[in-house]
Amino acid sequence: MKCQLEHANITVNDIGEAIRFLSTAFPHFKERGGGKTAQGARWVHFGTDSSYIALQGVVNEKEQNRTPYDEFGVNHLGYVVDDVDSIKQRLQEAGYKEGLVPEPHPHRKRIYFYDRSGFEWEFVQYYSENPAERNDYSQ
Repeated sequence: MKCQLEHANITVNDIGEAIRFLSTAFPHFKERGGGKTAQGARWVHFGTDSSYIALQGVVNEKEQNRTPYDEFGVNHLGYVVDDVDSIKQRLQEAGYKEGLVPEPHPHRKRIYFYDRSGFEWEFVQYYSENPAERNDYSQ
């Protein structure tokens, strides 16, 4: 059985800012559709024809004190990309803050960046098509 992730649905406190971040990383992304929820929150599907991020605005804005990796919830979403360095340059030039800086690996390069809402995004470029090398976690 073939399977792939079509989309992830995340709630953000500023959809416009989330779209700016994703557009900086991926200039080819587009708004596929959008509207309002029954509670009146804006939602947007943003990505490509085959995969996207479903962004939903908050309904009840509460103070957010969640610490990623320490508390229940989504820590980050990761994208496989062809050129991690160009994404890094665009995000830095746009003023986005870099997150975790992983150790070098011979078969992949990863970068992490925070959008202005504090959500972390991972971008990974693989240097090998060999699954054993791509999925090597010994280093």
